[in-house]
Amino acid sequence: MNKNFNWKNKKVLVTGGASFIGSNLVDALISRGASVRVVDDLTSGIFKNIKGHIEAKRIEFIQGDIRDSEIVKNLFNDIQIIFHLAADHGGRGYVDLHQAGPASNLFLDGFVFWHAIKNKIEKVIFASSGCVYPSYLQNDTSKELFLTEDLIKPPYDADNMYGWAKLMGELTLRAYYKEYGLKSASCRFFTVYGPRGLENHALIAMIARAFIKQDPFEVWGDGNQIRNWTYIDDIVEGTILAAEKIDDGTAVNLGTMERNKVIDAVKMILEYTKHNPEIRFRPDMPVGPLNRVADNSQAKKLLNWEPKILLKEGLKKTIDWYFSDRKQNEVKNILEKILTTR
Repeated sequence: MNKNFNWKNKKVLVTGGASFIGSNLVDALISRGASVRVVDDLTSGIFKNIKGHIEAKRIEFIQGDIRDSEIVKNLFNDIQIIFHLAADHGGRGYVDLHQAGPASNLFLDGFVFWHAIKNKIEKVIFASSGCVYPSYLQNDTSKELFLTEDLIKPPYDADNMYGWAKLMGELTLRAYYKEYGLKSASCRFFTVYGPRGLENHALIAMIARAFIKQDPFEVWGDGNQIRNWTYIDDIVEGTILAAEKIDDGTAVNLGTMERNKVIDAVKMILEYTKHNPEIRFRPDMPVGPLNRVADNSQAKKLLNWEPKILLKEGLKKTIDWYFSDRKQNEVKNILEKILTTR
């Protein structure tokens, strides 16, 4: 653990750095003085998220797929720290309905970690997920459940292929630390939202429905699913602290401990946007685990981190951004398709 960590001129690679979370992380690293290289194939990342940094020559940008041998030739040159966020992923509709794409993350992650060894990278920070937790634990909404890191043990029961790939990534990094000395940390993100978020994730989809004044307003499931949505600024802060303070592959939950039902989030959004539609529940659509909330006590202990922005405040910030950033006709045209794609 390095209490005097200095990011100034630290050479950092951010994979998936044009994505929602990745681009916000890039902003924070630049503000701390890091020298940042971004790689992104822009299949789900968005160029405008990092365009200003490219034009101002604050970052080096490489467009391409890390699995391409030509792209990877010089990708890791002179890099000290890797934040590995690149993945084939999407929201609940994608995670439940697509298994082949997320399965490719097994190869993608392994490729990055192996090259980290070959290129003598100091540390890898891995974007993991609440999807690593056993699904069988998360089916009863009547229980006040908080998922602690030590619940990841046999019998493993990760959430679809996406969750299994994240779990294998975590276990690989622990093995690499033990046998090769590769320093690492895994950050388990819990339902991240905020500016630059995409409509294939639940909260942004809800905001999009309010934005286009959808009526009846669709809610997947019966609305009683429990989540702990975590604001992007808190996720970025926790991820950087994990890079500074964890070496041995330990995984930490980055999530609030707010227990919110989906229907409660819907009501907050409708109240703030002054939209008063009929609500139509869709039990036929993907809903995922019924009761997923992080216990963040380990992050408090190891990182001195805890979330600062609760859902009600974060929703207002996100809605204000979304309403100023989007055009109604464009959202109407893409919304139904994007709910189940990347």
